[in-house]
Amino acid sequence: MKRLYLSKKNRKIFGVCGGIGDTYDIDPAMVRLVVFFLFLATAVIPLLVTYIAGWLFIPEKAAE
Repeated sequence: MKRLYLSKKNRKIFGVCGGIGDTYDIDPAMVRLVVFFLFLATAVIPLLVTYIAGWLFIPEKAAE
């Protein structure tokens, strides 16, 4: 089972979208587009709070 980690290589802001893309084998650019449209659809604040919570609670992958 794959675990969700913040991405170190697909990082634009905090690595949340890149980590989701890496975990589920989805292009991180597509995840960023979905997040952008959700930002617009939810009037920014709810998804911004969720994104920041993801950044705070999703761990970074330890060096291997």
